[in-house]
Amino acid sequence: MIWKGAICAAMWLTIILLSSVLATSLLSGILGMAGGMILMAILVSTVSVAAAMMIHGAVQATANGSRAWFLRAHIQWRILPAYLLGAAIALGGFMALALVPQAGVVLIVIGIFPFLARLLSRAAPRLPGLDITHMPTAAACGAAVTAAQLFAGASGPLLDVFYLNSALDRYQVVASKALTQTLGHLIKLGYYGLFIGVVDGVPGWFYLILMATAVVGTRIGTRLLDKLKDDVFRRISGWVILAIAAVCVAKGVLDLLGG
Repeated sequence: MIWKGAICAAMWLTIILLSSVLATSLLSGILGMAGGMILMAILVSTVSVAAAMMIHGAVQATANGSRAWFLRAHIQWRILPAYLLGAAIALGGFMALALVPQAGVVLIVIGIFPFLARLLSRAAPRLPGLDITHMPTAAACGAAVTAAQLFAGASGPLLDVFYLNSALDRYQVVASKALTQTLGHLIKLGYYGLFIGVVDGVPGWFYLILMATAVVGTRIGTRLLDKLKDDVFRRISGWVILAIAAVCVAKGVLDLLGG
């Protein structure tokens, strides 16, 4: 009976992971955000933080990479050099400290980012420097977002802060964010998989299934993006992310108190 229970638990975990990857990839395909944050919250609630970082990194690198490919004509390539410089600085700092955070802390940090973004958006008229198309801002973005990805797994809401005053349309925003997020998740995979040396026990074939599922969800989401207007896109994405953030903070606090 014990082995039957173990098989049943494994089946449910498989269903949860596949459904979560499909749904969150679809959501990110539409909004360019939120999906990775939700997926990370689910993963750290079901597996270890280190394993969650690996699974999340593989899935999100695939989802964001495919989204960047589907929308490649809209990518703002001029952002990339400065962004990578900032990312390299953040990676160097994490390698020096060899950090692996607690699950509750990860959830709280993920949840705080959107509220920080909302506060900064209200201060946007007084913060003209928050424009991702300016090179110093792109470098700061690379450092901050990469640090957030390595510490909390997801960084979409923080990344949005750097688009506050840009003149980019919704396609350019989603495409450019997808490119930089892809690079960030690849850096995360390298950090936890090679530098930290995580062994999560997940078979390679299951990674491939999760990654394929992410591409399917992303393709559906980018198709639905065509039906949204820019003002609706920005309004919906803001409220969705705040609701999810509140849940993450609450769950993280409960996890820390329970631990």
